[in-house]
Amino acid sequence: MSLVLDGLHKRFASVTALDGLSFEVSGGQVFGFLGANGAGKTTTMRILLGVLRADRGRVSLDGRDHAGLPRRTWGYLPEERGLYPRMTVMDQLVFFAGLYGVPRDEARRSAADWLSRFRVPEYADRQADTLSKGNQQKVQFLAAILHDPQVLLLDEPFTGLDPVNVALLREVFLELRSQGKTIIFSTHQMETVETLCESVAIVDRGRVVVGGNLRDVKRSLGRQVVKLSLNGDHRLAWLDGVAGTRVIRRGVEQSEIELDTGVEPGVVLRAAVAAGADVRHFEIADPSLEQIFIDHVGRPIDPPLQGPAAADRAAAGIVA
Repeated sequence: MSLVLDGLHKRFASVTALDGLSFEVSGGQVFGFLGANGAGKTTTMRILLGVLRADRGRVSLDGRDHAGLPRRTWGYLPEERGLYPRMTVMDQLVFFAGLYGVPRDEARRSAADWLSRFRVPEYADRQADTLSKGNQQKVQFLAAILHDPQVLLLDEPFTGLDPVNVALLREVFLELRSQGKTIIFSTHQMETVETLCESVAIVDRGRVVVGGNLRDVKRSLGRQVVKLSLNGDHRLAWLDGVAGTRVIRRGVEQSEIELDTGVEPGVVLRAAVAAGADVRHFEIADPSLEQIFIDHVGRPIDPPLQGPAAADRAAAGIVA
């Protein structure tokens, strides 16, 4: 099963939200959908769900137009809170599952199982507005999966979660993938994308600027990174004399040094040894996804808008 977005265009008055956006996601895959705020990610998800209609372009799942697919094909977790604050957790999970045709008893059993899995079974009878931000996020995620969708669209799913719950949600992602589910999620947590995703698309101004297999994307810059750990002095002053190098991440435990194309990594090690540095760890790696993101989208998504253009964006309200 393959999800194909082909040449999607969408405008809101004078604001272009999508400008020929295209990518493909293979079935049973975790896919990172990345971009700065305002790049068009939420607009794309809402077109997939049928909340918005594209001006031009086509979306298909396994060759079928997405508009003709059953509603329960899709599961959606929005970035904004979408829970009823004074409704109990169990009641609203059953309610949301019922919107997709899940029988009430089946929904209650499934919800109870998932609440236990997420370590909050005691919250079943609590109102949503009494929960922490992170626990509300877990409830919203459960609302997105209780009807057993084939494709999950998750907008910033890790928002508000502590490290323990981030790890728990990662496990669930991998479990759902093993069941053949397709998971498309947006996030600004690049390390999570590198951990979970086989493929990615980075979007800027409504277009895919780089995408495909994660390994190929990371090698697309044509540059390498040296990860260096030193005992003692971490200032790297000796690196000033090594042409074609720049420190892109400085830390006490480890620093990352990017090399220009054609610069041989060994020059960094030789310079460190010549300077008397006590090298504990030396590793050659591809650029991080964060660095690739910054290279392609390392500027404000739009200049400050004034007059009619500002009004158009405010009226649209959904071009994130």
